[in-house]
Formats: sequence, structure tokens, C-alpha cells
Amino acid sequence: MPAANQVIALLAGHLDGDNEQVRTVALQIAASEARQGHIKTAATMKKLLDRPRPRNAGPTAIAAVGATLLAKPRGDLEELVTVASPKARVSEMTLTPMVRERLDRMVRQQTSRGRLREHALRPSSKILLVGPPGSGKTLTASALAGELNLPLFTIRLDAVITRFLGDSATKLRTVFDQIAQMRGVYLFDEFDAIGGKRSAGNDVGEVRRILNSFLQFLEEPNATDSVIVAATNHPELLDRALIRRFDEIVEYGLPDEAGVRDIVKRRLGGRASRSLNWGRIGEAAHGLSHGEVSRAVEEALREAILGNRKTVDQPSLITALDARRAMREAMADLFNE
Repeated sequence: MPAANQVIALLAGHLDGDNEQVRTVALQIAASEARQGHIKTAATMKKLLDRPRPRNAGPTAIAAVGATLLAKPRGDLEELVTVASPKARVSEMTLTPMVRERLDRMVRQQTSRGRLREHALRPSSKILLVGPPGSGKTLTASALAGELNLPLFTIRLDAVITRFLGDSATKLRTVFDQIAQMRGVYLFDEFDAIGGKRSAGNDVGEVRRILNSFLQFLEEPNATDSVIVAATNHPELLDRALIRRFDEIVEYGLPDEAGVRDIVKRRLGGRASRSLNWGRIGEAAHGLSHGEVSRAVEEALREAILGNRKTVDQPSLITALDARRAMREAMADLFNE
């Protein structure tokens, strides 16, 4: 008999119109039947799965509606996660070649996960993103969801972590039950709130229980091949046992001159002046994050549109970048008081 989570994963794949997920879980059930000696049953399932799929086969209107309803959090889960349907793509992001290669590899494995499962392998599904604020960690989760055409579930850690004994682990269990039942991309942002070192001096019993529960849940089989994304600005705070559980660890940094140029060109498109001095712009953006550079470019673009100018010139960009740096320094001084 298939396990309950496998039946749920089959139903989720059917309602999603995700034939690859249905095939993957069905192959797992067939393999389980074969191991139990039910050779005829396993062979029948394999024969059905090998049958050519009609060209016009695709998700029906009912399946599409069912997927939407299934993706929407309900019950206890409703207060623990938010859901979105991102359209972002990895190709639209400004990334170093190494980071892009790692993300592309995860997308490729997830897209071909059925083939990997046939060889008793699983796709990479757990990724840890580290880097300064505004470097693109949250956008990466959205881009992965967009590439895989999956919903993005963002876990509300403020709702998961409570002061009541055992309550946080119960809420975390609810989240991981959803991960096992509904394929999606699940984002744990500001992950150090959960994954802090168990040996930290300010550690309390409940925090240790949350981390131990997370370690346990992370090791459980994931029949849906959901993608778990954890993001943190402070990797030095994470427990080492937790870091070892991730398939990929991707580090983000501040954009270099080439990165700044890519951000500006992507944001401005045909509105970038041909006389831009990229070296000077790179100097003005030095030390700013991807997010800060993007906001500065958007501010310069808004001013150009309101000023009835067809292009964004260099002085406007430099002014916007300087303003963003001044804002950052003012906030730093405020918090240091």
C-alpha cells in the first residue's frame, strides 16, 4: 500500500496538471511494490507509465482550478505562510557566472527530476543563500519558482516562532507537512532566526528544540521534490550541522563594475544614454548592493520620465547613486547612536 504522503503527492500532481510529478511518485510506488514482492502490480504500473502520452494531453480547466485552490494556504497553515505566483526568471538576474551555473543546475535537475528518480537519485532541492541585504537572495527564490512554474511559499517566521513550549515545533511540522504534500518553492528568509548555533550563549531550550526539529524535518523524504530555500545575512550564526544538510550553498556579494553595468542596462533598456561612462558609474556605485543600485536607477528613470527626457544621462545616475549612498550612511549613523 502506498504511504499517505505519496497518495497526497499524486493528488497534488494531478490537480496541478503536473504529469512529471505524478510519474515520479508513481514510479516510487511501483518500486516499493516490487520490493515487497508484488512483481505483477509493479510491472503493470510500469507498463502504464511507459505508455505514450497523447499530444493534446494537458491540464484541464478543473485541474487548473484545483491547483489554485490547493496552493492557497488553509487552516493552521494560513497564518504561517504567504503564497505568490512569481514570473521572474534566473536569466533576468544580475549574477556572477558561478552563481548562475549553480542555479541553472538546480533548475535543470528539478525539471528532469523524473529521470533522476528512475535511477534512484533525487534532484537537488535544498539551497542556502548567504550574502548582504539587497544582494538578490529573496529574488532568487522568486526566480526559481518562476523557472519551475511553481508557487512561492514564504514562511512567516514571526508566526512560527512562539514563546510557548513545543508550539514552534508543532507549527514547523505543519509547514513541512505542506512541503511534502504540495510541490512548491518554500522560502525561509532571515534563516538565522531558526538556524542559530545551539552553543550560543543566549540559547534557550525552545530555540534548541526548534533547530533540532528543523534538522529532523529537513532529512525526511520529499516525494514532491519541493524546493527549500533558506536565506540569511549572517551565515556565521548558523549551526554547522544545519549547513551540512543543504545540497547547495550559494554566496552573494556586492556587484562589481560589470555587475553595475548589467543592472543599469537591464533597468533602463533603450533609455540609457549612449554617452554613459561605465567606469565613473561603477565608482559611484561601489559598495552599494544590487538592490540599492536598482533603486537608484529606477529613481533616475522616474525623474527622466517626469522631466520629459527620452534617456537617462550620467549626471542623473550619479546623483541618484550618491543619494542612495547618503541614505544608507544616514541609516547606519542612526542605528549606531
